[in-house]
Amino acid sequence: MRTLSIFLIGLIVCVSCKQKETNEAPQQQSTQKQQEFAIIIHGGAGTILKENMTDSLEQAYKAALTEAIQTGYKILENGGTSLEAVQRTINVMENSPLFNSAKGAVFNHDGVNELDASIMDGKTLNAGAIAGVTNVKNPINLAYEVMTNSEHVLLSGKGAEMFAKEHNIELVDPSYFFTQNRYDALQRTLAREKQDSTATKTAFYDPFIKDEKFGTVGCVALDKAGNLAAGTSTGGMNNKRYNRIGDSPIIGSGTYANNNTCGVSSTGWGEYFIRGQVAYDISAQVEYAGKPLKEATLNVIQEKLTNLGGTGGIVALDHYGNPSMEFNTEGMYRAYMNDQGELTLGIYKNNE
Repeated sequence: MRTLSIFLIGLIVCVSCKQKETNEAPQQQSTQKQQEFAIIIHGGAGTILKENMTDSLEQAYKAALTEAIQTGYKILENGGTSLEAVQRTINVMENSPLFNSAKGAVFNHDGVNELDASIMDGKTLNAGAIAGVTNVKNPINLAYEVMTNSEHVLLSGKGAEMFAKEHNIELVDPSYFFTQNRYDALQRTLAREKQDSTATKTAFYDPFIKDEKFGTVGCVALDKAGNLAAGTSTGGMNNKRYNRIGDSPIIGSGTYANNNTCGVSSTGWGEYFIRGQVAYDISAQVEYAGKPLKEATLNVIQEKLTNLGGTGGIVALDHYGNPSMEFNTEGMYRAYMNDQGELTLGIYKNNE
């Protein structure tokens, strides 16, 4: 009788364990739809209002965003890598005077264009970045070279330019980066400084800066092999001084990618993105808190960044290819394409 009782108790325990496993199994199964590949971009965030935008300029931005994202999309569709897609997509925006990156870069206080960029491989967590270069046509390409052909992550100034020359990165005369509208913007800012003797002279605390567009560019891509990559390229802040460096070349702030979580590219007031380690914070919330990408980006941009006093936004893809385009400004130039070739374009706050 005692043997039978022990057997029955053991049977009940086993059945209970099976039932628990059965009940818990559905929670472990993801309901996320896996995209075969995907790509997302931004062209900067800031005070972008429809009433301040002419129809022709709006169409020009939409055309530039479309050209850029389709460049990367074709690479991914044909089986290319996410790293290649990120580079070539950003190259299109770097070559456009519409964006604050390379050709369209803003001027610093001394009338010089200082360029920053970074790129990260989600498969290996390898990364490369450059800051303060003045003669590199496509800074994102130099960042990639640093990642793949040096033992370093971040090079700056003359050293980065020397590395570029040694590795046959295309160099140009600094006059290549001159655009009249960026130069005029600097002159207006300098004139305001002269008129207001109490104005703060630091680039990151100019009360007029928040009324001007800062078109840092960025891209995140997921390729058919399941690898994420992210990259960011910028001219920084208009009227910046003292070789100021923002978040764009800082891994974890302006750029981050990890195959296990997501890829992120940031745009906005860089000092706050550095303090908040915005790009990495999003990835960490996905990894450690188990949050969906949308929830993580909402928390970081609309709560944590906003509470710090920072403005800007991000574009991101999780490892399923799901997108997030989160920003706390009036607008952000942005676009997304999924593996079905569907294109989503946006400029203003209420234009998803």
